[in-house]
Amino acid sequence: MERFGVRHLSDEFWRGKRVLITGHTGFKGAWMSLWLTKMGSRVSGFALASPTEPNLFEAAKVSAHIESFEGDVRDAQAVQKCVRTCRPEIIIHMAAQSLVRRSYSDPVGTYDTNVMGTVNVLEAARGSDVSVLLNITSDKCYHNREIVWGYREEDRLGGFDPYSSSKACSELVTSAYQQSFGNGSCPKFATARAGNVIGGGDWALDRLVPDCIRALTHKDIINIRRPHAVRPWQHVLEPLSGYLAYIEDLASGVNIPLSLNFGPSDAGIRPVAEVVERITQLWGDGASWRIETSDSLHEAGLLTLDSTLARHHLGWRSRWSFEEAVDYTVEWYRSFYSGSKMDAISLDQIGMYEGALAGAAAW
Repeated sequence: MERFGVRHLSDEFWRGKRVLITGHTGFKGAWMSLWLTKMGSRVSGFALASPTEPNLFEAAKVSAHIESFEGDVRDAQAVQKCVRTCRPEIIIHMAAQSLVRRSYSDPVGTYDTNVMGTVNVLEAARGSDVSVLLNITSDKCYHNREIVWGYREEDRLGGFDPYSSSKACSELVTSAYQQSFGNGSCPKFATARAGNVIGGGDWALDRLVPDCIRALTHKDIINIRRPHAVRPWQHVLEPLSGYLAYIEDLASGVNIPLSLNFGPSDAGIRPVAEVVERITQLWGDGASWRIETSDSLHEAGLLTLDSTLARHHLGWRSRWSFEEAVDYTVEWYRSFYSGSKMDAISLDQIGMYEGALAGAAAW
């Protein structure tokens, strides 16, 4: 089925749906929790405590809208207990050790969380009321050859660093469950691979935008490791809209690939320096940056995604430009540091994005 036209999310589909989000206290998980509650879903979350202070989960008062369970995906019994208690119809698996540089210092923990954690969630879903389980991985799951065209879903998986490798492993585990158990009463297992996301509420260490915001709020110079590294930048709400559309079709029995990429248009593929330049211009107040030359850990220089299949099957495409993505991100942080009510600000941004979904923004 071709769906190159505008794709709208279905409030009717999500209203009353029992949805379990693993990693709901994280950056993407908290945004997803807010969006689903806005659409009327009955959201439960399973995760460790928020990994940073401050964090979006607390700033936007996400816990006031969902049922939250504290636990570790590495604990198989805890995961199974949560699934039995929540009886979700849909699981969105977002819990992960999500930082490349941390994977160098803690490779065992990274593999344990990202691989065995995935196994535990898949196992808990088998034989339950779950109809769809979407495993959120990463664009870094591909074997990166520093090529100029975007990676496609059938390209070789792999990873130079433990994080990227663990995400490729998570993909392989999900594929094995698809092929071994993906029939009868078992859930439909699928994976989603997204490009670099930005947005308000991210304070993770060793990630570009949070590093910039920390420096700016302390009136420090921003230190950048690789200004010429190229990434597919998009606002966090872009891939989340893709995940939701994907789940709608999976649950409806539409014949669709079981792995999809969600990356920005070509205009969103930019070097790090352009992101930092726009952030410093928007922030003002004498903000500046410089190149840090002491770092030696390997990071990909060029990484892009081909999202043709998501456009073809879902009618999904970027709605906010690169400039809008950065602008809304900086606006969110400025609101936070001025003492605004961030639940209202966050929901307003989701509402604005829904308005863009209803429009006809060009790819």
